[in-house]
This record gives sequence, C-alpha cells and structure tokens, in this order.
Amino acid sequence: MSTPPDEPPPTRWRLPEPDRADADGIAGVGADLEPGTLLAAYRTGLFPMPLGRRSIAWFSPDPRAIIPLDGLHVSRSLRRSLSRFEVRRDTRFADVMLRCADPRRPGGWITPKFVRAYVRLHELGWAHCFECYDGDTLVGGLYGVRVGGLFAGESMFHTATDASKVALVALVHWLQETGAALLDVQWMTPHLASLGAVDLRRAEYLARLDAAIRVGPRDASTTTLRLMDRGYA
Repeated sequence: MSTPPDEPPPTRWRLPEPDRADADGIAGVGADLEPGTLLAAYRTGLFPMPLGRRSIAWFSPDPRAIIPLDGLHVSRSLRRSLSRFEVRRDTRFADVMLRCADPRRPGGWITPKFVRAYVRLHELGWAHCFECYDGDTLVGGLYGVRVGGLFAGESMFHTATDASKVALVALVHWLQETGAALLDVQWMTPHLASLGAVDLRRAEYLARLDAAIRVGPRDASTTTLRLMDRGYA
C-alpha cells in the first residue's frame, strides 16, 4: 500500500452542498484555489471553473459523467495507436496543463490562476498527469486529481491523432493497478461517450464518491508505461 500525500492545511471556507446546485450545475461561487480548498471540494463532489474574470464557480452537474474502469472502449484503431507513442506519468505536469490551457483552443477555460493552483497541488502529490510522446515531442496528455480511489479528470489535449486517447488508456490501467474505484469526467460529450463514458444521477455519483475516497491507493511508481506489454494490443 502506498503512503498518501500529506494533507495541506484545511480550507477556511464552508463549501456549498453539491445537491443544491442549480440547473447549470453551479452549487456556489467564491472561495479560493488553495490546496485544502480544492481537496475539500473534490471530496464533497464539487469541482471549480472560472466564472467571469475574478470569481470561481463550484460545479456539481446532474447528471455526472464517469468512465467505468472496466468499461473503457478501446477501438481497433486506438489499439493500433498504442504502439506509436511512449506514455509517461508525472514528468511534465505544468507543460501538460499549459497545453490544455492554450487560449487558441475552443472553449478554453483554464486561467493562469488555475494553472498555478493545480501545479501546486501536483507538487504536493495530489494532482497527476499522463504524457504521450512521439519520439521526444509531447503530443498529448491529460491531468486530474487523485483522492483515495477517486480520479477527477480535468482536461486533455492532443496534437497527434489518438494521443490523448492513449494517455487515457494509460490512466485507466494505472487506476486499475492502484485500486481506484471512480474515474470522474464531469460532463458527457460525444467524444467521451465513444470511449465508454456513462451518466450517473447526482445522488448515485455522490454515493460512489463517498466510497471511493475511502480507498487507499496501492503503489505503482513506474513513470514510463509500456501499453503494448499490458494486453491492449
């Protein structure tokens, strides 16, 4: 069993109740992005996004999208792509997040304040990334937050076909190896549906979350992942 990261100082805020979110999924506005606040939010069933130029909104959408860890859809074309890339974990977190935050991407929402907050959470051992390389070039990746058996996926990017999907395959394998129970992907999209994501009602999500965050992760410290050796191709 691996040792969980040290707990940061607790949040000074009283966070909103997730089951009181409005029709847009917003449960409340305000607070900060300190590590203790972020961890309290994920444990409660909330995640943050910017609201305007200064405010932070805390979301609890209903329904909530997850990818079942035994239900990832790996298509024939994706299986072929697994051999094209090298995947690493937690070696370039800031770079992955900055690629996800590229303002030229449609629907971009990741502000510099969010980058600083999650890089700090990564430095404390709570946020993780998976990176996809073509040779020495970073061509895809994703990042999110791990609390016990929960992985809260935040964003992904790719500049080569299937690179972010390969990173997702690596993430799911790592979660399976380390005893995770819940992969949260927030909102359903056609892209996520094609990979096996399903919707849960908020009440069911919160029940699964309560069980997941009590799970202690098992150790899997390898940073370079060889998916061809792991039964996917």
